[in-house]
Amino acid sequence: MTDRPDLRNLSLDELADFMAGLGEKPFRARQVAKWLYQYGRTDFEDMTDLSKALRTRLADKAKISLPKLAAMQRSEDGTRKLLFELDDGQRIESVIIPERDHLTLCVSSQAGCAMGCRFCRTASLGFNRNLTQAEIVGQVLTAKAVAEEQEKLTNLVFMGMGEPLANRQNVVRALKILTEPGLTGISRRHISVSTVGLVPEIPKLGDEIAIGLTVSLNAPNDQIRNRLMPVNRKYNMAQLHKALAAFPLPRGRRITIAYVLLAGVNDAPEHAVELSRFLHGLRVKINLIPFNPYPGADFDGPTDESLEKFQEILVAKNHTVIVRKSKGRDISAACGQLVGEHADKKGLSSGKPRNALPNTP
Repeated sequence: MTDRPDLRNLSLDELADFMAGLGEKPFRARQVAKWLYQYGRTDFEDMTDLSKALRTRLADKAKISLPKLAAMQRSEDGTRKLLFELDDGQRIESVIIPERDHLTLCVSSQAGCAMGCRFCRTASLGFNRNLTQAEIVGQVLTAKAVAEEQEKLTNLVFMGMGEPLANRQNVVRALKILTEPGLTGISRRHISVSTVGLVPEIPKLGDEIAIGLTVSLNAPNDQIRNRLMPVNRKYNMAQLHKALAAFPLPRGRRITIAYVLLAGVNDAPEHAVELSRFLHGLRVKINLIPFNPYPGADFDGPTDESLEKFQEILVAKNHTVIVRKSKGRDISAACGQLVGEHADKKGLSSGKPRNALPNTP
């Protein structure tokens, strides 16, 4: 059958309705969900707390997808870039970033991107399509499967390929699955969704799910932002400020402002002063990201001196500022470098996970 529903594309309520349609009681949906997301199974035969007859019916009436992990590259700093091949041949990437006591996964939401930011390599691909709920969740399940025994994936940042709020509905559906208690073990407090500033979508995200927000700002004024980020010509910084001021932040959280520093473009002391002025009145923290060069890039990263001065000015104006020196540069896994390519590089390995299944019972 070609029209069998993919269970990983269903919400939990839809999964319950599907099971009810098979004449099953509601608790069966929860059992199936645990196999899908807590244990990462893709074969109905593995669902051993279901009857043989029910497993056979599920195999006949439904399917379970998982994006194909085509390759994995490991950086000298421990970062891993996962290359996925989707059913229609599209390629996407996500990145496992090692932190001191946990792993963070940088998740993709689209194949390609339509935003056209001039400093981002993904923009060179153009836009191909939105990812499905199953393709988004599948990146997380695969990352959990390839993690080492002592590693724990706890944090997600939707800052990979694509603009998450241009695919808001599927991103939110995936987030609700990923943060459902008892499934993947990931908390909403450890997730942030990034946007270049799709102003109408920001309040919708806040209304639909209590989640962290990151704004890729990258400029202190409209003149510079218009040059770097075409979205600003439609939704300028005044409109963006208004949307951020109204965003319903979860308790104790602040909006993260991501600011990629480009030498001679947006990294001067006066730009830091202007940025502080724009952020006045907003509950924010600032991530300064030195630009990560890639072949054919039109920009350079800032000098150490200009980066330090930029940070000093913002700190003096009472901002919380963190310098994010991106990991994974040697495998093109740093911020703004993802293009979903096969590459014969150091650290390239088979796409076969270490564990086919995380947290196997």
